[in-house]
Amino acid sequence: MEAFLKEAKNSSRILATISGREKNRILKEMAQALRDNTSTLVAQNKKDMEDGEKNKLSSALMDRLLLDESRIDAMAVAIEEIAALKDPVGRVLDGWITEDGLNMQKVSIPIGVIGIIYESRPNVTSDTAALCFKSSNVCVLKGGKEAQNSNEEIARILQDVLEANDLPRALISLIPDASREGVDKLIKMDKYVDLIIPRGGAGLIKHVTENATVAVVKHDKGQCHTYIDKDAKLDNAIAIALNAKVQRPGVCNAMETLLVDAAIAKEALPQLKTAFDEAHTELKGDSRTQDIIEVAHATDEDYDTEYLANILNIKVVDGVEGAIEHIVRFGSGHSEAIITENITTAELFLNAIDAAAVYVNASTRFTDGGAFGFGAEVGISTNKLHARGPMGIEGLTTYKFKIYGSGQVRK
Repeated sequence: MEAFLKEAKNSSRILATISGREKNRILKEMAQALRDNTSTLVAQNKKDMEDGEKNKLSSALMDRLLLDESRIDAMAVAIEEIAALKDPVGRVLDGWITEDGLNMQKVSIPIGVIGIIYESRPNVTSDTAALCFKSSNVCVLKGGKEAQNSNEEIARILQDVLEANDLPRALISLIPDASREGVDKLIKMDKYVDLIIPRGGAGLIKHVTENATVAVVKHDKGQCHTYIDKDAKLDNAIAIALNAKVQRPGVCNAMETLLVDAAIAKEALPQLKTAFDEAHTELKGDSRTQDIIEVAHATDEDYDTEYLANILNIKVVDGVEGAIEHIVRFGSGHSEAIITENITTAELFLNAIDAAAVYVNASTRFTDGGAFGFGAEVGISTNKLHARGPMGIEGLTTYKFKIYGSGQVRK
């Protein structure tokens, strides 16, 4: 592991010398290489899908795992979109002249070597590799074992493009030891690794944050809520809530709990139940919800669970203050939404909720690097320092000061 990471660290110096134009050209070649290798990728993914069936993965996980021609093309498009973005490295963020006549420049630079630990979705391999390459960072990837064949094939395709351009394969690589012990070594190699980004289940996040000596940016669980206020347009609210839950239940920006203002609960809940029943959503609710519609009972544990499946908690709350109180207790700082036509209520919610993304009259499903215009993201950061929300190429940079003098000495 140490020799592997040392090679990755050394290769970062080579990446620092590549121009933005050259990086973009290589990224476009990577996108085309994915398309050219579609049949091979589908074949490797089929092995993972077969193993997933044998291991009885949930339907949500199987959906996250699947690669077909359209999804592979979407991976290629994401890389092309990243190539089209402005180069985040070498930008002068600020500049001034000090009293001593020093010309100060604050300039964006890559972080260095970034270790990314993730589960299930093989498109994360190409997305994160492209984002790191665009921002002149070396990436060390650890995908989930359920997508091992797919991830290895994607990495091979991207590495072949690097090699064809006389660049080291170590710029984009999967860790050689993907075991728990291997991960434990990776997160403690602060001599060679500059940042760890874990994205996955609560257990993975907890283990990494408690044991890493490398700096960590968390992609924590997506405990997302939508609150339907008494001043909402009900048809609009139902459509947004339905999208937030069922459009793709197995992702972190899907809604897990729906909060409904008590003032409209008797009118809204039956209509919501009809809509979610048609989508085959399993519903759970508190006692106030159960007084109005027939649903299973929701416990505090349910309200604290990221289902990543077509299961939804419902809770009747006393206005926006009740919604805020619930979200403060159970929210994970990911994405929260309010549906209302009352501007004052909307602003209260926006200001009171401490989350990376807070929406008014829109689905939480938009919390995504692509939807935000970042091309893709390496994760949805629930940290408050350095990066927050969808973490695109700018989140993968830091800065240094360049100081130009003319013989000054400190008195």
